[in-house]
Amino acid sequence: MLRNTGNYSITPLQVVEIKERMLNWAKQFSILIYLDNNNYPSVYGRFECLLATGPADERLCAGINDLPILDSEFAKNPDWYFGHICYDYKNVVEPKLSSGHAVQTGFPLLSFFRPHTVCYINCAQTTFTIESFDDPESIYQSIFDHPVSIINQDIPPLDFVRKIEQHQYIDTIEKLRAHIADGDCYEVNFCNEAYCIGADIDPMQVFRKLNVLSPAPFAAYYRLYDRYLMCASPERYIRKNGRQLLSQPIKGTARRGNDTAEDMQLKENLQNDIKERAENVMIVDLVRNDLARYCETGSVRVDELFGIYSFPQVHQMISTVSGTLLNNVGIGEAIKSTFPMGSMTGAPKFKVMEIIEKYELSRRELFSGTVGYITPSGDFDFNVVIRSLFYNEATGYLSFQTGGAITYDSKAEQEWEEMLLKAWAMERIFAGNTNT
Repeated sequence: MLRNTGNYSITPLQVVEIKERMLNWAKQFSILIYLDNNNYPSVYGRFECLLATGPADERLCAGINDLPILDSEFAKNPDWYFGHICYDYKNVVEPKLSSGHAVQTGFPLLSFFRPHTVCYINCAQTTFTIESFDDPESIYQSIFDHPVSIINQDIPPLDFVRKIEQHQYIDTIEKLRAHIADGDCYEVNFCNEAYCIGADIDPMQVFRKLNVLSPAPFAAYYRLYDRYLMCASPERYIRKNGRQLLSQPIKGTARRGNDTAEDMQLKENLQNDIKERAENVMIVDLVRNDLARYCETGSVRVDELFGIYSFPQVHQMISTVSGTLLNNVGIGEAIKSTFPMGSMTGAPKFKVMEIIEKYELSRRELFSGTVGYITPSGDFDFNVVIRSLFYNEATGYLSFQTGGAITYDSKAEQEWEEMLLKAWAMERIFAGNTNT
């Protein structure tokens, strides 16, 4: 069965309206993924936005236990696939690892679906495309029959409780520094959960608010039955284009300034910060080693080191690493060889994942995992699930996690402040009137 394709000319001025109509139309589906670049300029971008709705079949939706299953499915049906990988897939990659904390949001370890309909806007924002097993023209008309939402509706205020309060967080940072001093590791990513029990929210409306407060190039809205992800991620995990694999780890954060002069100074300070550079280069080396496992010898390179990129609340230090994939390496195999992403673990990867399990008080689940897509040609693009809210509609459990990379030079109080800075947009949504 072949997909039908419809291409519709648009102008950049229509893009915001079309995105809103797409989301309103998609709300009827119990499985959907919406990915938004938020007009962020990048030479590596493939789409301005991408929406996948309704599974063509549900065999993979309930969850699978290993990525090679995805390879076999793609071999039988080379088509679009969308889905996620939870951080806890690390226990499959490294069977000696485990996750002992309670499951709260309940996303399956791995879940992918072959969508019934895919809609996307190209990077130039000149074409809106619909690929579907139904008639694209009827879907186009249905989308445009849906209204443009009013994004300034109020969201009821909610209070979040942090699993680790300030004094305990600071004490844990000192314990992590002791591990580093003892030679157990060089850098460890340490995170803290904030949660609310009994929340009654409209997840799509929350996502819209988050996307207005903190527009990011790897934003995602994901519904898998009664589980929801509302994501404002600035970070790419891994991308495949032909035989090129590319990863863009983020390590290094600074707040935005109150005026242009202060903002430029903070950006320059981040660029020259020895500690932040040390964090970044350690993860770059880890990513280089990960890519080298399935890339041609000598092909792995650092395309950009210590690039500084600006987002609404923060400046980030981002590096780009790429390599040429060996022939006959499957999609799942290529992803599995690099998972979980080094920016969310630290180095060396296996040891710090043991340390993370010891000191964090929450199961990461989909946090610091990934959401993304595979094209019919076998290319793919996956984000890093950070700056995100997770919602279990069945239980009312709403949560987010934030943190940062700890090195020996880390100052515990500054790490606490960085964690709060990264949490700002998520908390702001539920602080009452967020119209800005």
